Amino acid sequence: MAEIIRGRKEQIIDAAAKLFKEKGYNASSMRDLAQTMGMEASSLYSHIKSKEEILESICFGMADKFLTAIKEVNDIYFNAEEKLRMAIRNHVQIITSHPDHSAMFIKEWRGLTEPKLSKFKELRDKYEHEFRVILEDGENEDVFDRVDKKFATLTILSAVNWINEWYHSDGAMTPDEIAKKLSDFIMGGLCKKFVTDPNYKP
Repeated sequence: MAEIIRGRKEQIIDAAAKLFKEKGYNASSMRDLAQTMGMEASSLYSHIKSKEEILESICFGMADKFLTAIKEVNDIYFNAEEKLRMAIRNHVQIITSHPDHSAMFIKEWRGLTEPKLSKFKELRDKYEHEFRVILEDGENEDVFDRVDKKFATLTILSAVNWINEWYHSDGAMTPDEIAKKLSDFIMGGLCKKFVTDPNYKP
């Protein structure tokens, strides 16, 4: 029974993510969600207490995915260029695998209230810090030019997050191909001696 209830809650959260992406978090209501699910509002509230509970579940769930992925990259001893390529690839894979949830994570997190909002910001800062570690490693290895690492990190994340606006699973490029093109472009601005490797496969 517990598995059935958990499965139903996950279905509701997935439907909410799609609804919020299409209509906007603030413009959507629990009544809208109940109609989308073909449920009575009272039945919906037996699974989910509030709209913000859904947003919290999505935002913190996605934060956990991103942080786990970047920490695994930084725990592996590769050179900085390989680490950054892997980090970008992982980010792209997460976004393209969870497009509706990613939209909430990227755009709607400001709908969180305290103390969840501050906690979410802490997790986001930790994620950005992991990218700055890679950039600093690249400088120490004399592979990357010296740059404003905060600005560079925000630029990289803005580029990969923008994928959520235009990616389609039936589009011209696969997630790996998108990650490769983005990585090549970003490396062109970071690496002291950058040459696109035609044999590189992310």
